[in-house]
Amino acid sequence: MTIRIYVVDNGGQWTHREWRVLKELGADTKQIPNDTPLEGLEVDGLVLSGGAPRVGLAETLGLTGEYLDKAEFPLLGICAGHQFMAKHFGGEVGPAARPEFGSADITVHAPDPLFKNVPETFKAWESHNDEVLRPPEAFSVLAGSPDCKVQAMKHTEREIWGIQFHPEVSHTEHGHKIFQNFMDICEESK
Repeated sequence: MTIRIYVVDNGGQWTHREWRVLKELGADTKQIPNDTPLEGLEVDGLVLSGGAPRVGLAETLGLTGEYLDKAEFPLLGICAGHQFMAKHFGGEVGPAARPEFGSADITVHAPDPLFKNVPETFKAWESHNDEVLRPPEAFSVLAGSPDCKVQAMKHTEREIWGIQFHPEVSHTEHGHKIFQNFMDICEESK
């Protein structure tokens, strides 16, 4: 049976690439507006896309807060989706001391299914002025870079992940593997 994972469009420049990678990996996928009601969404997982600059600092991001509060399937927030997630759950998000644009060295600090069979250190593509300065209490930090301490985080009780970098672009090493791992997580959660 095919895994159904939709990409919530928060206005990011690479939302279509997130959709494309999932499609290439065999997921039943499509892009949906961020005001799509959760009720009636028959999916196995959602990717909360990146967005326009500073969108992660927004008080609301369509119905993204509702997805985070009520979804009973895995969620993966990328860039602004990650930042919004952190702020929504009580973390702190703000301007990065050193904004990252281009390649960065990511170091995975804790084993996690999202990084299964991904090297402890890899290159990833960054494009952000803002970042998670303090993760929410209910989240553990999984990975960081020299200039951004919260490159990846996971909710300690629910299947919710956030990543600052962009696994959907070809410049990120093992990006397809990270998406495949998320698909596997969604499959196991069914």
